[in-house]
Amino acid sequence: MHRSDVLIIGAGPTGLVLALWLSRLGIRVRIIDKTSTPGTTSRALAVQARTLELYRQLDLADAVVKNGHRVAAANFWVKGEPVARLPLNRVGEGLTPYAFLEIYPQDEHERLLIDRLETFGITVERNTELLGFDETGDSITATLRLPDGQQETCQACYLAGCDGARSIVRKALDTGFPGGTYQQIFYVADVQASGPAFNGELHVDLDEADFLAVFPLAGEGRARLIGTVRDERAEHAETLRFEDVSSRAIGHMQVKIEQLNWFSTYRVHHRVANHFRTGRAFLLGDAAHVHSPAGGQGMNTGIGDAINLAWKLAAVLSGGAEARLLATYEAERIAFARKLVATTDRVFTFVTAEGRMADLLRTRLAPFLLPKMASFETSREFLFRTVSQITLNYRGMPLSTGVAGHVHGGDRLPWAHDGEGDNFESLKCPTWQVHVYGDTSDEMIAWCNEHHLPLHVFDWRPAFETAGLGRNGFYLLRPDTYVAIAETCSDPKVIERYFSHHGIRPFFGKS
Repeated sequence: MHRSDVLIIGAGPTGLVLALWLSRLGIRVRIIDKTSTPGTTSRALAVQARTLELYRQLDLADAVVKNGHRVAAANFWVKGEPVARLPLNRVGEGLTPYAFLEIYPQDEHERLLIDRLETFGITVERNTELLGFDETGDSITATLRLPDGQQETCQACYLAGCDGARSIVRKALDTGFPGGTYQQIFYVADVQASGPAFNGELHVDLDEADFLAVFPLAGEGRARLIGTVRDERAEHAETLRFEDVSSRAIGHMQVKIEQLNWFSTYRVHHRVANHFRTGRAFLLGDAAHVHSPAGGQGMNTGIGDAINLAWKLAAVLSGGAEARLLATYEAERIAFARKLVATTDRVFTFVTAEGRMADLLRTRLAPFLLPKMASFETSREFLFRTVSQITLNYRGMPLSTGVAGHVHGGDRLPWAHDGEGDNFESLKCPTWQVHVYGDTSDEMIAWCNEHHLPLHVFDWRPAFETAGLGRNGFYLLRPDTYVAIAETCSDPKVIERYFSHHGIRPFFGKS
C-alpha cells in the first residue's frame, strides 16, 4: 500500500505551497488533483508583501518579482474621467523589502511552484480523484480514483484538503460552511487592449454603471478586467458573452479591446468553515474560507494557511513536537479568516452597492476623499499594512507570549533596514531561532549553543528602534518567522520553559 506522511488533495497554490514547504522540511508528501492540467487562466493576481517575505524561505520571492508586474499606482474613474490617483510605488517603504503591489497571474504562479516542487522529486498526480477516507488509529486510509479509472487504497499520517470551495474533504468531514452568496454576477476577462487605462497601472471605475477594474499584467497592453453585470443581463449569467457585458463601464474608461484571451462569469461567496481540522484531516485555502476578491487576499490567505500548517506538521512528524501542536493551526488561522471575510465584505458591499445613495457615495464622496487620504502618509501606510498582510498576527494565541518594545508575541517580526543591512536574512532558514537587538547574557549564548538553537545578536542601531524592536531583550522566532516570545530579559530559562510547556523540541529542516 502506498504510504506518505501527508496526502494533499488539490494542486492549486495552497496545495503546492504546502507540498513545497513540507518537502523542504524533509517530509514525504503525495499531491493529487482531479484536473488533467494546471490552470491556464490568470485567476488570482496579487502576491502580497507578506507572501513574498515568506517565499524567501524557498528562494521563490526573486522569481515572482522578476516575472511579475509592479503596479505604480491605482486610479479611480467617474463619468469617463480619472478623478484620483493613489501612488503605490513605495507605499510600504520602510516596512518590508517588498514595499509595492506585485501582480503575478495564478497560472504562471502555479507553473513556478510546480517546477520548484519537481526539484524535490515530487510530481502532481493528475486526473486522480479522492473518493473518500477514514481515520484509523495513527493514520488515514484514503480511496483514490486513478487516471485509468481503477481505484487505489493508500495511507498517510495526515490529509490536507486544499481542494477549493467545493471541497470533497470538507464535505466528507461534514463541517459546516456558513455564509452566503452575493447577488451580483461578476465577469473576468483577460484581454489585449489599448487606451488610457492600459498604462501599466490599476484603474477602477466607480460610476453608476457596471463596476469595472483593470488590472495590468506583464507585457504591453495586457490586462485583466473584472466587472459586474447588473439589470436583466444578470438573469442569464450562464449564457453571457463578453459582448453582452462590455459596453458600459468599458466605454466610460475608453478601453479598446484588440483581443479577448479568456472570459468567464461567476458569483462571489463569503463563507468560513466551522472547523479547519477534524482529527488527522485539515482544511486550507478555499476549502476553509472563501470571500470577495476585494484587496487580493484569497490566494495569499491560502498560502498563509499552508505555511502555518507545514512547519507544525513537520515538527510533529519528525518528533520535534507533540501532536497537540497541531491544534494551534485552527486557532490561529480561523480567527484571521473570519476577520478577513468581514473586512472584504464591507469593501465589496460599498463598491458594488446599487441605488441612488450608493451611487452618490461612490461618484461624489469617494473621489473627494481618496486624494485626501492619499496625501497622508499614515493613511497610505495603514492601507498597505492591511492589504499586504504584514499586520496579520497571532496575539493572544496559545503559542504567543510577552512584549518587548512595541512587538508582541504573535507579531510578524518587524523589518529593520539601514546601510548596514537588514534583520531578515537569517529568516530564510525555516527554523526556530533567537534574535537579540543589543546585548545578551553569557547564559543565553551558552544555552543556545548547547541546544543548537541559532542565536543572532545585532549591534543596537537606530533602525531597530524605528522598527519598534526592544533593546537587550530577545525574540524567539517560529519557523514561519512570527514571534513566539517577546521578552525584555536575557534569561534562556524563559525559552526552556516555553518549549517544555508546549511540548516542542525544536525541529530543524534540511539546509
